[in-house]
This record gives sequence, structure tokens and C-alpha cells, in this order.
Amino acid sequence: MTFIRSALFTLVFYSATLAFVLAALVAFPFGSRPFNAIVLAWGRFHRWCAAFFLDIRSRIDGAPPAVPSLVAAKHQSMFETLELMLVLGTPAAVVKRELTDIPLWGWAARRYGVIPIDRAGGATALRRMVAAARAIVADGRSIMIFPEGTRVAPGEQPPLRAGFAGLYRALAMPVVPVAVDSGRLWPRHRFAKHPGIVTLRFGDPIPPGLPRREIEARVHAAINVLEAASGD
Repeated sequence: MTFIRSALFTLVFYSATLAFVLAALVAFPFGSRPFNAIVLAWGRFHRWCAAFFLDIRSRIDGAPPAVPSLVAAKHQSMFETLELMLVLGTPAAVVKRELTDIPLWGWAARRYGVIPIDRAGGATALRRMVAAARAIVADGRSIMIFPEGTRVAPGEQPPLRAGFAGLYRALAMPVVPVAVDSGRLWPRHRFAKHPGIVTLRFGDPIPPGLPRREIEARVHAAINVLEAASGD
């Protein structure tokens, strides 16, 4: 039954995603407001599909940021990517550059304002990421980043990538860490997904201006707090 429900979710969500992308293409000439409305509708459709087909829902611990912030989240599945977009409004996410090369979807993602990062690009890639992020911040939006750099399995706690500290230093914004435990239900590299509740735990805002070692240690501990709790 789990496999069947996962197959139905995949069929319905990804088929409808093409329709949302085409709708965004039509809406783009009319400005950001209708375009972003379609993006958020896509996120709500994903939430509905996850609940209806997979019986996966989310609960929020703590308070999402009330002002534009650098939101640093644990990344275990696709679920939190779209769920956080809904919770935060219209944040711009830092994503690997390859995602923006996907036909049509990549176009829509770039118009929405995702920030592509070439993880092998070194200092040049970091400068481009910072420039794109500054433009987003000037527009009054939050930036969402997965500072460990990729999806990880439950229990894995890799060090933060250097790009996070560079962005933190350049933007001088408060950081709001988010711990998630979606990997229990939505395993990485596995097709079948399991019913349950995903926790999105928002930590207290961390002020700008801290030394790199301190900000990385505080964020790393905060986004992995659910990992520590599950191991007790």
C-alpha cells in the first residue's frame, strides 16, 4: 500500500507541476504578484498531495521569522523545501545550479528568484551567490539555505559548507535555524514514503556579526537538535 500511495503521489504531483509551470509562463509578463501566486499555489498543491496520498503532514515548533532573515535549514527530503516556502511566504532558496537547467521548471525557478550555486565554482561562485542574494534582500525577501549543502539521511550531521558563512558575513542578516526530521518518512534515494508528522523546529534568531566559528557551531547545533533528540 505504501508503494501504491507513493506512486499515486508521484504521478499526480509531477504531472500537475507541468501545468503550474505553464501557468507561470503565462503569468510572468503580468508581474511578480500573479507569478508568485502561482508558485505558492504549487506549494499548497504539494502540501495537499502529501497529506492526501501519503498522509504526511507538518507541525511547527517555535516561531518563523517575522522579518526578512537568512533561514538555515536541515535538508532531508524535498518535503521541507516546499513546506518552508509556504511557511516563510516567498523566500528565495539557494539551490544547486543543475536544478535551474531543468527545461521549463528551471526557467520558472530563475524568474521566481532562486539563487543558483555552482558547488565546484570556488570564490567566483560565492561572489555570484552573494550578489544574487543581495538583490533578493533589497526586495524585502528572506533567503533560505541548506547549509550542509545537500540532503542527508537521519542521523547524519556533516559540517556546514563554506558558502553559508560567506553569505552570513556579506548579508549581515539575522539567522533563523530550522531543524527537520522528514527523512524518517521521506527517505533519501527511496521511492516509498511513509505516513506521519514532519516537525519543522524554528530556533531563536541568531544576530549578525558573529565570528565564523561561532555562527557555524550555533547553526550546526540548532539544525541538528532533532537528531540529538531522536538519539536519546
